[in-house]
Amino acid sequence: MSMKSFPKPSELPVPAGAEGWEKIYPYYLVFQDELKEAEDAKFWFCDSQHWPTVYKPFETIGGEFAVKCLGQYNARHLMIPNANGIEFRVHLGYLYMSPIPVPEDQIAARVPLFEERVGHYFANWETLLQQWHTKVRGTIDEMETLRFAKLPEIVPIEDIRSGKAKDGSEVLLENYDRLIQLCYQNWQYHFEFLNLGYIAYLDFFNFCKEVFPNIPDQSIATMVQGVDMELFRPDDELKELAALAVELGLQPHFSHTDAPEATLAAIGAAAGGERWLARWDEAHEPWFNFTVGNGFYGHDKYWNEHHEIPLGYIADYIRRLDDGQDIMRPKEALIREKERIVEEYRDLLDGEAQAAFDAKRTLAATAYPYVENHNFYIEHWTMGVFWRKIRELSRMMHAEGFWAKPDDLLYLTRNEVRDALFDLVTAWGVGAAAPIGATYWPAEIERRRGIVDALKTARPAPALNTPPASITEPFTRMLWGITTEQVQQWLGAGEEVPGGGLRGMAASPGVVEGIARVVHDADQLSEVQQDEILVATVTAPSWGPIFGKIKATVTDIGGMMSHAAIVCREYGLPAVTGTGSASTTIRTGQRLRVDGTKGTVEILDAPAVQGPGAHSHHHGHDAEPANV
Repeated sequence: MSMKSFPKPSELPVPAGAEGWEKIYPYYLVFQDELKEAEDAKFWFCDSQHWPTVYKPFETIGGEFAVKCLGQYNARHLMIPNANGIEFRVHLGYLYMSPIPVPEDQIAARVPLFEERVGHYFANWETLLQQWHTKVRGTIDEMETLRFAKLPEIVPIEDIRSGKAKDGSEVLLENYDRLIQLCYQNWQYHFEFLNLGYIAYLDFFNFCKEVFPNIPDQSIATMVQGVDMELFRPDDELKELAALAVELGLQPHFSHTDAPEATLAAIGAAAGGERWLARWDEAHEPWFNFTVGNGFYGHDKYWNEHHEIPLGYIADYIRRLDDGQDIMRPKEALIREKERIVEEYRDLLDGEAQAAFDAKRTLAATAYPYVENHNFYIEHWTMGVFWRKIRELSRMMHAEGFWAKPDDLLYLTRNEVRDALFDLVTAWGVGAAAPIGATYWPAEIERRRGIVDALKTARPAPALNTPPASITEPFTRMLWGITTEQVQQWLGAGEEVPGGGLRGMAASPGVVEGIARVVHDADQLSEVQQDEILVATVTAPSWGPIFGKIKATVTDIGGMMSHAAIVCREYGLPAVTGTGSASTTIRTGQRLRVDGTKGTVEILDAPAVQGPGAHSHHHGHDAEPANV
């Protein structure tokens, strides 16, 4: 059955217990009654690719900074002729986005501005990218210096003698403000090159579609893919550590990696253990500034704080090496395949067309690795330091009686945190018995916790309102896979898949059959068995170690440039992305046929055999399948 549009925001039921949810987020993030007509006239899609779980109030910072900074490069820096930025709202705890088009009569005037600005970047790419690395590292290094220590009983005598005339509380307030500003700063830097990477790729993509009307999207992607990308480095470091452990005969010490201190101590005491630990320490900085999530949530676990995670992956690689498997990515084969495809298409052209093909492909291939690499520096490294500092602040305030659990700061918005800090320094400064917040916040946080938990019981609608006739914004198409055709597919207007299966983006070629493993969050990755098919709302870049185990990947959201698509192409695994509802339709244990060349997923058997973890802590994700 085909529909014309998705539900309106006001038509979605509010889960029981979540009433009044709008008030826990800033006013500018929720749909407004006064703007109902205008907001209902726009098409919104849910970005469950980056924000697959409900926001706690503080966590909207990642969505706000990321989408605002993405938009500024389209609309204010680069003047992309046909695309401004993306408006965003939080609805029922999930992030929805609406691309802002450029009015027809303004497009032509932006073209020369766009050409001059983009031209400057492409002409000075290496120098500017080097500057980018320096700027981003500078922000991270400054973030690391910020401290949130308990205020002293009295001002030190040295401060009296020097006439400092300040009590130190100003440092606490300044450090908080500075932490927020530094986070914002690296998000501005984040998009400096990312939009250019997409522009260069889209330009090459459109050119190929024009001169080779039947070229598969994947062949275009293969022609520009990088092989030695920094985003793969953390995973490659683990593989090297596993190989070294095998070489030194340290395998027996990896049997209980859930106890990291004991594991590392046992390795240290073994023959050759010191050499292995030296290599482990070397990998640490910076490559363990890496999360199993995506960097957007306060609960994301980072390798450098949870050693059981990298040690567990290493133990897995050791087992595979001992089984005689090759755990390295097939780099040489990938390069040969890329060169073969480039030659094959290049030879079909001559003269000016061939020169244009070479120039556009070279530019796209230069810009492309950044599309993935920036992730390591921003989502992983920057945000890892940011969340660590936020936890430090939350725990200091928890010790001052502000909230019941160490990390409860996440239930305040970032501006409320500033108020609570001022409350703290006021009570301390005047010598009061306790801050007001100690009586105000605990009950308010419990109320909000109840609302957030209630919101988690419902899956988000994939989109809202009526889609436009065509979608032009480059990110919306390349990253999220929200194309005109895909949205029609979600509405049921596309071709049927045999057996009532799903259709999505043909993101990485090949056809395989296997057993589904539905994963809703990173904690379930340990349940994935050899040769299963991973089905997820979205995959995070840090799931790299899993890709050596699985046969194929299917996701709810994501385009040709989503991580799942890029990583699967690098590992030579079939992938279908942007299906809309795979993670709520498919059950763990079902047998699937994934066709990454056509973009289809067939469910080969009737209702599922329930596998381990299929009914774990997922707030009703495993309820009846959602009909998109």
